[in-house]
Amino acid sequence: MRTGLAGLAAVAATTLVSLSACATGGAGGTAASPRCVPVPSADLAPADGVLIGANIDWGQETLAEYAERLGQQPAVAVAFTGFPLTGDDGQNLDAAVGQVATGGGLLLLTLEPTQGLVAVTEGVATALARRLDGYNRQGVPVVVRFAHEMNGSWYAWGQQPTAYVTAFRRVAAALHSGAPGSATMWAPNYGGGYPFTGGEFLAGTRSQAAAVLDTDGDGVVTGADDPYAPYWPGDDAVDWVGMSLYHWGDTYPWGENEVPEPGKFVAQLTGEYLGLGGDDRSVPDFYGTYAEKHGKPLAIPETAALYAPGEGGADELSVKRGWWHQVFDPRLHELLPRLAMINWFEWDKEETETGGRIDWTAVSSPSVRGAYRADLPGWARWAPDVPACGTPAGTG
Repeated sequence: MRTGLAGLAAVAATTLVSLSACATGGAGGTAASPRCVPVPSADLAPADGVLIGANIDWGQETLAEYAERLGQQPAVAVAFTGFPLTGDDGQNLDAAVGQVATGGGLLLLTLEPTQGLVAVTEGVATALARRLDGYNRQGVPVVVRFAHEMNGSWYAWGQQPTAYVTAFRRVAAALHSGAPGSATMWAPNYGGGYPFTGGEFLAGTRSQAAAVLDTDGDGVVTGADDPYAPYWPGDDAVDWVGMSLYHWGDTYPWGENEVPEPGKFVAQLTGEYLGLGGDDRSVPDFYGTYAEKHGKPLAIPETAALYAPGEGGADELSVKRGWWHQVFDPRLHELLPRLAMINWFEWDKEETETGGRIDWTAVSSPSVRGAYRADLPGWARWAPDVPACGTPAGTG
C-alpha cells in the first residue's frame, strides 16, 4: 500500500538536531562516543519475541505523538519514499530518521522506484548505502524493503522478474558492503488473486517477463503459476522476508465491514487459506518456503483490517479486534517461530479499491485504542529491545 513522507520536509531542519541523540544517550550512545558502531544487520531480529511497529501518517502526526497514544515506543517505524531520492525525499527521510533516533527503534524504509527499475543504477545504490551508513552511525538501524509487491500489476516495477532481481541484488550488494548496519527485506504481495489482471503494469502475454512467470510451462500466466519464486533474488541478497497482509474482507469487491473468519492470518501465510470461494487454493506456503527453508526472519511490514465508517455491517471494534486477535494471538510465536516483526497500518485515508474512506487505525479512537493496548501480546518487543549501537570489535 503506497504512502509517503510528504509533509515532513517543513520540519526537517528542526528534527535533524535529534540525529545527535546517540551522543546524549537518547539512542544508546554516550557523550564520549558521539557516533555509534553500527549494529550488525544479523542482530536486528530479536532472539525472542516479535518487534511491534507502525506505519504512521508522518504528515499528520509525529512518532512521539503516536507512541504517547500507544503507551509504548514502537520498535519499528515504517517510511515510504521515492527512489532514486529527490532533494525533498532526502530531507523528509532525514526528518523521519531524526524522530526514530530520538525515541529509539529501527526504521523500515520502503523504496519505491517509480521511474522504473532502470533508474536503480550502481551509483544510486552506492549513494543510498552511504546515506544509510550515516544513519546507522547515529544509532538508527535500517531495514530496506526495496520495490515491495513486485509481483503485483499496479506499480512501475511490477511483474518484471529479471529486471527486479537484478535491481534488488544491486541494492543489496551496496548495502552489505557499504552499510553493514542496514538489512534488506524482500516482500511480495500475498499471492491470492495472482497474476492480478487489469493492472497497468501486467506482464504482456508474449513478453519475456511472461515467459519467466509461466512457472508451470503451459504457455500462459495464471493463478496456477508460482506468484513468488520468479522474483526471488537469492539467499545472499535477502536478509528478511516479508509480506503485507490486510483483512480487506471476504469477497471482492471490497468495502463491507466484515469480521475476519477464524484462522485467516496464519492460513494466508502458510498457503492453507481457501477464501470463501476457494480462489486462493493454489497459493504456495510462503512461510514454510521463505522463512523456514531459506532460514530468514519473517516480517509483516503492513497489516490492518478494513473499516469503512458509515457503511454498515459489523462495528469498528469487532472488525479490527477480530483481526488483531489473529495477528497478536498468544500462540502465534509458537505457530510461526520465525516471525520477527509486525507493523500496524495507522492511516485513515481514501482507498481507490473501495472508492471511499477507510479507517485502518488502531489507536486514533479512544474506545478502539484501549482494547488494542489491552490485547498486545506478552511476546511483543518495543524500541528499548532494539540495539542502537554495537560493540567495537575486541571490546565485547
